[in-house]
Amino acid sequence: MFDRKEEKKVEYLELIYDLIFVYLIGRNGSLVQHIEGGFINWTLFVTYVLCTLIAIQIWSYSTFYINRFGKNGLRDHIFIFVNMYLLYFMAESTRTDWQSSYYYRYNIAWGLILVNIALQYFITYKKNSAAAPWENAHLIWNFRNLAIQAAIVFVSIPVYSFTGLPLGPAAMVFGLIMTMCSGRVSSLVAVDFSHLAERAMLYVVFTFGEMIIVIAGYFSGPFSLNLVYFSLFAFLIAAGLFLSYEIFYDHLIDKEMQTNGAGYMAIHIFIIFALNSITMGLEFMPEHEIHSLPKTLYLTGAMLMFYVFLFLLGRYTGKQTRPPFSFLIRVGLIGVSFIVLMILLRDIMYVNIAVMAVYVYIVYAVLLDFRKKHKKL
Repeated sequence: MFDRKEEKKVEYLELIYDLIFVYLIGRNGSLVQHIEGGFINWTLFVTYVLCTLIAIQIWSYSTFYINRFGKNGLRDHIFIFVNMYLLYFMAESTRTDWQSSYYYRYNIAWGLILVNIALQYFITYKKNSAAAPWENAHLIWNFRNLAIQAAIVFVSIPVYSFTGLPLGPAAMVFGLIMTMCSGRVSSLVAVDFSHLAERAMLYVVFTFGEMIIVIAGYFSGPFSLNLVYFSLFAFLIAAGLFLSYEIFYDHLIDKEMQTNGAGYMAIHIFIIFALNSITMGLEFMPEHEIHSLPKTLYLTGAMLMFYVFLFLLGRYTGKQTRPPFSFLIRVGLIGVSFIVLMILLRDIMYVNIAVMAVYVYIVYAVLLDFRKKHKKL
């Protein structure tokens, strides 16, 4: 059962809120700046992955609440500003050494953010009309799950203090599992899919902004042919990735679709994570102390993750614009060729970065041709 609501617009405050997450994820990137044995320290890499997923998960929780129940009123503003303030503590506490004080600050801020969002659901439940009992079931489900997740986070603090065991990731996994199991109850209250798609798109745009900042490093140093070559290809890669996403968002996604939005947001979690990983990979590419094989595998894997989840957005296109199986096979074969070339040419960075750019624009050309054939201009 879907309760249709008046279409809403993305508010100015939501854009400011999204920017704090870009800052937080940028801070997470500091975890993978330390190289050991020719690549990233694996403990720090796992921490980077977990912290990035935690940040995106918090953003997803807030986005769903605003989409379904947000009214852009004073109460919504207060809750958003409280979360923004707490997110600064999470960002500042993200450290490579993770001393006890930083671990405590990070988890206290994280737990309070979850409590903050849970309270929004509880207050809405208390004020909700009895004429919409299905909304009450949805509100209580989310309040309960967020409260349990917050409790796990708070319990992890004394557990870490006495045993040194970081239990925090269990809270993130719990939230992920409950989100995956929420299909039936989430379907009780419709999302404004146009608003949700726009919020996800804007987060992707901000993530591309972080990538643009990172590739600025390719333009530093004395002017030379080498500088022009690598900076040009790095810029082309970033632009081509954005153009491919733009085709899906502007020309293929059916923004009038009725959906609970859970799958769409889950796909975007991986798209955003892949883009952040590509950003890190491009930052690693000119670093000679990083071994070529792990560097190449990391960047290749991130690129493939981006395209796999980008094409999974095909589930949210109109019937006339849904990519057929033959199209996916063709794109898959292009991807296999890309993997082979990247691994074989891993020691020749001049060729490696060119292969990446060619791959990005071949996929873009295939997408562009598909869009033109279906007259989605």
